[in-house]
Amino acid sequence: MHVTRDFSHYVRAAGEGVQHIDLAVEGVHCAGCMAKIERGLSAIPDVTLARVNLTDRRVALEWKAGTLDPGRFIDRLEELGYKAYPFETESAEVAEVAESRFLLRCLGVAAFATMNVMMLSIPVWSGNVSDMLPEQRDFFHWLSALIALPAAAYAGQPFFRSAWRALSAKTTNMDVPISIGVILALGMSVVETIHHAEHAYFDAAIMLLTFLLVGRFLDQNMRRRTRAVAGNLAALKAETAAKFVGPDEISQVPVAAINPGDIVLLRPGERCAVDGTVIEGRSEIDQSLITGETLYVTAEQGTPVYAGSMNISGTLRVRVSAASEATLLAEITRLLDNALQARSRYMRLADRASRLYAPVVHATALLTILGWVIAGASWHDAIVTGVAVLIITCPCALGLAIPTVQTIASGAMFKSGVLLNSGDAIERLAEADHVIFDKTGTLTLPDLEVMNAADIPVDIFELAGRLALSSHHPVAAAVAQAAGARSPVVGAVEEAGQGVRAIVDGVELRLGRPSFCGAEALVGSVDPEASIVAFSKGSERFVLSVRQGLRPDAKAVIAALKARNVGIEILSGDREAAVKSAASALEIPEWRAGVTPADKIARIEELKQRGAKVLMVGDGMNDAPSLAAAHVSMSPISAAHLSQATADLVFLGRPLAPVVAAIDASRKALHLMRQNLWLAIGYNVLAVPVAISGVVTPLIAAAAMSGSSILVMLNSLRARSTSREIV
Repeated sequence: MHVTRDFSHYVRAAGEGVQHIDLAVEGVHCAGCMAKIERGLSAIPDVTLARVNLTDRRVALEWKAGTLDPGRFIDRLEELGYKAYPFETESAEVAEVAESRFLLRCLGVAAFATMNVMMLSIPVWSGNVSDMLPEQRDFFHWLSALIALPAAAYAGQPFFRSAWRALSAKTTNMDVPISIGVILALGMSVVETIHHAEHAYFDAAIMLLTFLLVGRFLDQNMRRRTRAVAGNLAALKAETAAKFVGPDEISQVPVAAINPGDIVLLRPGERCAVDGTVIEGRSEIDQSLITGETLYVTAEQGTPVYAGSMNISGTLRVRVSAASEATLLAEITRLLDNALQARSRYMRLADRASRLYAPVVHATALLTILGWVIAGASWHDAIVTGVAVLIITCPCALGLAIPTVQTIASGAMFKSGVLLNSGDAIERLAEADHVIFDKTGTLTLPDLEVMNAADIPVDIFELAGRLALSSHHPVAAAVAQAAGARSPVVGAVEEAGQGVRAIVDGVELRLGRPSFCGAEALVGSVDPEASIVAFSKGSERFVLSVRQGLRPDAKAVIAALKARNVGIEILSGDREAAVKSAASALEIPEWRAGVTPADKIARIEELKQRGAKVLMVGDGMNDAPSLAAAHVSMSPISAAHLSQATADLVFLGRPLAPVVAAIDASRKALHLMRQNLWLAIGYNVLAVPVAISGVVTPLIAAAAMSGSSILVMLNSLRARSTSREIV
């Protein structure tokens, strides 16, 4: 019977002419596995992307549309020694929980067996130097075997299965030398016990498994905690929304059925499923995910709302601007995925070392055995020494050195409001010693504010806001929002390029250009860097100063960067008065206004020639070339899409503090990566000669190797937080 496989349900478009699928893969434990899978899948013609996410054991694949059957990827992974299936969030989470529980059971069995075997080994060790009878020693050895053999058979499954899959695919991974070492130690111990020998190594084998399982369980749980961030984001996505299908009729429909321009109802206690703008109603919303603000925000006509925001009190009508995968929440989730899948220069270095390590370990152990036999040692003693070499040189510490820091640092940076968009962003950001800020939308908030609202009479300001509702100009929208206007002036007429006017109670109202409102004489008294909008009511004249305000913590962030010996300057295409005012307020002596994208690139190249490592922080579409030219780059989440795609990192919310937090976290992560590499290399430089010399037993080798892996993991945990406060 011919069986066909249809994976079309799991395939989605990833751009023009490109298709994407996510596969869950079993048995991925280390950097070596990642490299092997990516190489194997990338070799398939027409594959444009093959990236392994070690955190959730997922492979992201992209290929030219219509050229490949997704089933081919699953077949190829099976050839490489890995079982794969289409990724679904719920099933992946269930599988991950099941794996964690299985590892915990294995660890419990191994730890229990280790305690009992060690208790039995103590009288044997003491008896070998006293008067213990051979029969008594054999009895303790057989008891140890009775405990250790079934315990190792169960607790060693995570390693044995992985090693068998690798060997079946005619390749190796880090679990191969582990499995060989454990099996040899147990086999030799049984042979030694049968021949009434003084020494057996059941304690070494089961202790090795215990320590390795501790390390693997800790590693898996660290990755689960980091991956949980993405899971929490996914949980914020509402799957349905109440869509208006008539003036007073709503229908609960899937988010996929909602399009821009539709109107949805958002009731108290519901999470918003779309991005949009409030057109009716008043409420408080919690949108801390996007803005970073923990206080509730008042939502009324004209207020933007985002998918994932929680409606607290009133009922809102929202006009949809984006839904499903086009929302800002979906973009954040994709960026977080990039962060979790990010590959660094150091990780690639560890990948290459890991690929070479397994055959080197096996060759070293074999040569040790042969060398000792040639030197006159018995096969028994030579094999014992070889087992010790095999165990002590297992490359677990090297395999964990970089991925654990990368994973933990990515999670810590996300908690600080920063998402990675490039694999080696951490290393490059850690090297940055000069920051170039764009002004508009970067040092300033993207939204316009009325700066002199307190100087305008309340009734006049409210009337100006109502009139502003009749205009489509963004400056007028800022006036309307600042005034809290909800109902427009009836009969208002907009004159293109001038403003809007209306008659109220026989008095003419005007809002727009100062010349349109007869308020030219008042312009000189207003902030020269602001956009000026005038309002007239009969013979009364007022001017409103509208501009982007500085981010609330911008001054503290600039001071924090200076304290970290980072050079700072502003390059902006804005007017000189506006840039000078911002530079003065932030105490940045070096600034330039009216610069073009080419000017920014030229300045970056000039700084590079001086040896500076430039961090460019910008948000506009015209910043994309300079973001790409810089050593490393950041954009706010509110940035133009092209800038986000170009930037190496993206930060969330209104504060600028994530810039400093990212620099601190990256510097610490880079330091820990280097430390871990030196720990792993230094351990082997010291341990291998000692093991080859024959002075290390398999038990000591197990403790040393496991201890080095746990030491690397504990050191990596330091990447969870930074030690310095921003303000």
